[in-house]
Amino acid sequence: MNDALTAAALGVDRLGARATLVQFSTAFCQPCRATRRILGEVSAMVDGVAHVEIDAEDRLELVRRLEITGTPTVLVLDARGRVVRRATGQPRKADVIGALGRALP
Repeated sequence: MNDALTAAALGVDRLGARATLVQFSTAFCQPCRATRRILGEVSAMVDGVAHVEIDAEDRLELVRRLEITGTPTVLVLDARGRVVRRATGQPRKADVIGALGRALP
């Protein structure tokens, strides 16, 4: 999937001005809660970075299109909505910050 993701495709008002952290979660996923906290902290620390959480069970068509196979899955999008990094499982804060380095201009 090389196409850029839009805010509309993700079901949000807008993407981050500089980058967007997209988290796919499910209701009973314990690591998803910790991932939500980590991504929220990072997006609050870095200007222009947004955190978007998507319920994978509610958005099965998008999950299939993006080939999401487990939760949590995190996509790091650049300002144009292109996926520059992808990871499955609970990330470490340092890894998220490092991944943002690939997305930020």
